[in-house]
Amino acid sequence: MKTISVIGSGYVGVTTAAIAANAGFRVHLIDISEDRITVLKSGKSFFYEEGINPLIKLAVDSGNLLPSTSYEPGIAESDIVFSCVGTPDNPDGSSNLEYVFSAGKTAAPLLKDGAIYVQKSTVPVGTGAEVATLLPDHVAYVSNPEFLKEGTAVSNTLYFDRIVVGGKDATAVEAVMQLYKTIEKNRASIAQKAGLNTPEKAGEYIATNLESAELIKVTSNAFLALKISFANSIAKLADESGADVVDVMNAVGADKRIGSAFFNAGRGYGGGCFPKDVSGLIASASDHGVDMPIMVAATDVNDSMPGYIANKAQKYLGGILHDKKVCVLGLAFKAGTSDARRSPGVNLANILDKAGANVQAYDPHANKEAKEELRASIVLHETAEEACQECEAVFIATEWPEFKDINFKALKQNMQGDLLFDGINLLAPSDIKHVGLHYMAVGRENL
Repeated sequence: MKTISVIGSGYVGVTTAAIAANAGFRVHLIDISEDRITVLKSGKSFFYEEGINPLIKLAVDSGNLLPSTSYEPGIAESDIVFSCVGTPDNPDGSSNLEYVFSAGKTAAPLLKDGAIYVQKSTVPVGTGAEVATLLPDHVAYVSNPEFLKEGTAVSNTLYFDRIVVGGKDATAVEAVMQLYKTIEKNRASIAQKAGLNTPEKAGEYIATNLESAELIKVTSNAFLALKISFANSIAKLADESGADVVDVMNAVGADKRIGSAFFNAGRGYGGGCFPKDVSGLIASASDHGVDMPIMVAATDVNDSMPGYIANKAQKYLGGILHDKKVCVLGLAFKAGTSDARRSPGVNLANILDKAGANVQAYDPHANKEAKEELRASIVLHETAEEACQECEAVFIATEWPEFKDINFKALKQNMQGDLLFDGINLLAPSDIKHVGLHYMAVGRENL
């Protein structure tokens, strides 16, 4: 049985460790947070992610998954060490690599001969060459960026689009590829253990050099962010011209050269990846003497969307938000996760509160994580019905399925006003109009 270590117990680290352990590897999962490790040792995750808890419990119970706050003895025993530590952005938008370098320095003296050190954290191009200088000569360094999406992290890891591995040592690159091929051979049974019903798909294995692997990840996320901001720019034009942005982007996306993914107009993107990856790419390009005005513009458009929604609603509410009781449904940055980092829903709630509105809020899984980011006067509720009670306006800010299934007739009866603002273009306007609610959205006709 091969032994591996995973440094960092965020979304990437926990998912990687749990899946590898269920594929037959002995996995040391290392994090400096005693609280996180305590929860993981109990056989569950400290964050919400579909399918992850059964895999953690099975792996911990079997002894294949060993959560620890210590680098010893895990690193010394491991053939492959994955670095999955956080890379938050600095105030200037550049990537904070403190944890990346710290993990490398701490692991270096413990790494055994022939070990492979794998960087899964998203880092600026050129970082790997610096980290490699911290490691012993007998250790190979490779970049293996992750492409999982929060909310579908387990299925994305098992049924991947591509596995990218880059490095100078071809033998090390192939060894990391073989680890994923072992997971692929076992993925049907792992998916069953996780309670997921994901259709089989063929993924691609891509071997490249170190710098290309690093740049692939941030380029991918930046392009997806660009698509969202482009759709929102068109949505603003649709608002002024009478077009329907949903119809427009569906038709544009039908062109196979373009594709329809990430063309949903609305409150913009958020989370722990897109915002920092875009700002990190801009900063990295600047370090290399390259300007990226197109990505600067994408960021500006994205940052404008929560305020744009609040302004549209304010006009309908008589030009003022002060003392208006309103509700924001959805605080996670996307459905399927409890992650509220840089959530547009949180941003919208704070904008409304700052304007003097009496803001109520609810999320099925992210209330706890969002609380630290919300202004103190915002009131969190345990159900959508409770949060919407006697409100003059309700804003849907996350695409949770339960928001699509709301009894809108009952909602109207429990509200003081009639404004339903669909901040993610989740609903069919005709389904709302007939119950007496006034439907508003981004880039669509108001009904």
